[in-house]
Amino acid sequence: MAVQRPAGEFDFSYAYDMATIRRRWQWVLLLAFIAALYTLPLYASQGFISFVNRVAISVIAVQGLNLLTGYTGQISIGQAAFMTVGGYISALLMRELGWSFFLALPAAALGAGVIGLFFGLPSLRVKGFYLTMATLAAQFIIPWFTRQAFPDLLNGAQGITVPVPAIGDFALDSPTRYLPLTLTVVLITTIVSHNIARSRLGRAFVAIRDNDLAAELLGVHLFKYKLQAFFLSSVYAGLAGSLMAHNLRHINSETFTLVDSVFLLGMLVVGGLGTSLGPVLGALVVEYLTEAATVLGPVITAVIPYSAGNAVQAFKPLFFGVALMLFLIFEPRGLAHRWQLIKAAWRLRPFSH
Repeated sequence: MAVQRPAGEFDFSYAYDMATIRRRWQWVLLLAFIAALYTLPLYASQGFISFVNRVAISVIAVQGLNLLTGYTGQISIGQAAFMTVGGYISALLMRELGWSFFLALPAAALGAGVIGLFFGLPSLRVKGFYLTMATLAAQFIIPWFTRQAFPDLLNGAQGITVPVPAIGDFALDSPTRYLPLTLTVVLITTIVSHNIARSRLGRAFVAIRDNDLAAELLGVHLFKYKLQAFFLSSVYAGLAGSLMAHNLRHINSETFTLVDSVFLLGMLVVGGLGTSLGPVLGALVVEYLTEAATVLGPVITAVIPYSAGNAVQAFKPLFFGVALMLFLIFEPRGLAHRWQLIKAAWRLRPFSH
C-alpha cells in the first residue's frame, strides 16, 4: 500500500523511503518523549511509575501476540501461559543457579520460545477456531505443571519467591529503580518487532494471514513461518513474564491466568492488529481502564449497592468488556487505524473532507 506523503515531500533514496522517522523535528519529539519517560522518577509519583511499569510490560507481551495474531493471523489465547514459563525460568535460574538477572532474562525468553514451538505444532494441521482451542490447552497444561511437578523446587500452588534484580550492589527493588529496565526492554522489543514486520519474514507472515493457500503456491513454507511466529510470540511473552515476576517478586500458577490472556488479546484488538503502534495504544488504554475501575469502583458501589466482597476487582472485567464491545462496534480496526486517518486528514488539509 502506497504511503501518503505531505505536500512537497519526496523520496530521494530507498533508505529515506523506508525510514520510519523522516523529519528532524520528529526525532526531536521522539527523543524528548523518551527522555521524559526515563526522568519520570524526578517528578512523578510512585503510583504513576508503577502504572508505567505495568503498561510497558503489557506492551511487550502484546507485541509478541501481534506478531502471531496481527501479522500471521494465528489466534492465540495462551500468551499468559508462556509468560508463566518465562517468569519461572528466570526466577529459578537466579534462585538455584545464582545467575545474573541479565543472563536469566534472555534465557527465560528462549525457554518460553521453545515451549511455544511445542504448542505451535498443531498449526500444521488446524487453523482458526481449532487452533485457538489448541493454544488454550497451554493455559491449562502449564499452570497444572507448575502446581504438580517438582514440588520441592516449584513449591506447588504456593509458588516461589522471585529474587530482586541488581546491577552490582544497586538493587532494582522499587518501581522507581525498576522503571529504566522495563523502558529499555520495551524500546528494544519495539524496534525489533517493527523491523521484523518490514522484513522478508514479516512479509511472509502477512501473506499467510491474508491467504495461506496463495502464499504456499508462491513458495512460502507455511509450517516453517507459522512456527517462527509462535516462537517469536512466546519469546516476547517470556520477556514480559520475567519482568513482571521480578517486579512482583513472587510467582505461582495463578500469577498469569486465562483472564490475562484474554486481556492481552483485547489490548491488541483495541490498539489495532497488524500495526506497530497498536500494542502500545491498546496496552495503554486497557491498563488505564483497569486503573479507572480501581478509582471508580467504590464510587459506583456507593451509588449502586453491590453484594460482592471485592467490588473493585469485579468492575475491572466489566470496564474491559464494555470498552472491547464498543471498539468492535465503532472502531473495529483499532486506535492505530484511527491515528492513520487523522494523519491523512492533516496532510490533506484544507481538503481533508
